[in-house]
Amino acid sequence: MSALPTPVNDPTSIFEHFRGSYATELLTAAVAHLNLFQILAAEPVQSDSLRDRLKLAPRSFVVLTTALRAMGLLDVDQSNVVHLTSVAREHLIPNGEFYVGDYVGLAAESPGVVAMVDRLRSNQLAPAVETDAGAAFIFREGLDSAMESEQSARRLTLALAGRAKNVAPVLAQKLSFGNETLLDVGGGTGIYAIACLLQHPNLKAIIFDRPEVLKVADEFAKQYGVADRLTCHAGDMFADPLPAAENILLSNILHDWDVPECQQLVKRCASAVQPGGRLMIHDVFLNDELDGPLPVALYSAALFSLTEGRAYSGREYREWLIEAGLVPGDITATLIHCGVLTGTKSY
Repeated sequence: MSALPTPVNDPTSIFEHFRGSYATELLTAAVAHLNLFQILAAEPVQSDSLRDRLKLAPRSFVVLTTALRAMGLLDVDQSNVVHLTSVAREHLIPNGEFYVGDYVGLAAESPGVVAMVDRLRSNQLAPAVETDAGAAFIFREGLDSAMESEQSARRLTLALAGRAKNVAPVLAQKLSFGNETLLDVGGGTGIYAIACLLQHPNLKAIIFDRPEVLKVADEFAKQYGVADRLTCHAGDMFADPLPAAENILLSNILHDWDVPECQQLVKRCASAVQPGGRLMIHDVFLNDELDGPLPVALYSAALFSLTEGRAYSGREYREWLIEAGLVPGDITATLIHCGVLTGTKSY
């Protein structure tokens, strides 16, 4: 097999429909539980003051307000003051002639909305997203993780492979490699690295992940005929040394973590990149203004519900790359709202 095939039909709409429920949950939470529109009815409120009045942590506040801005219900001016849009003012302020908040409130006690409100207020990983083996999708010291159990790690890793098989061939086509090594940190199934190996025959790759996850990566490496150029390296990406490489890939990894962990991981990867090499962040990207796009804002809500992270903007990622001593480039689109942003290390 010379390369992983790319899909004939773009599956992006399927993911948008799948994540659409988060729009209902966030809108209903804002209307029926947090009374956000009533707070802003009297006058605009500075962003930090609004967050304090809602009693939300920064991550919760960004997830909520980004989605509401993408829905066209909130505006934020250059002074970081939050305003209602005209449609929100006409339809979401109680006692208005065209008020629809009571209609939205019909979903106020639905399990998804109640869980979202609890998650927004606590900013904690919800028990509902934990498996019998522990929290799904993420691993860190002190947290029981499903990724440490062979059965659950295999199930979750293969589930994530569904999207990766669609996106990875597109990413591999957008990247260029010579006679180099690619370190795929948190590489899971290894599909992204395998796609790059198949597209670039002089490339070698290392998958860095948890031991149970790497069992799946090893199977895929053999299935696609690249086992001779792919090495599986077990470890904790936050604690264990990362192998040095000319190229390091973080594909759909940073969105699982809050800002401090993201900054830490970017710095660790930057230290492992060889001079002249690249750290490549492949992920979804919010607008720099944190006002959309709506599909990514709703994916951010999904990440908020399932992990300790959210979606981030290109501006946020660039700031972290610069802090780590790398020179950021432009974002190149791949598939299903994803793109790749490269930070280059000077000689």
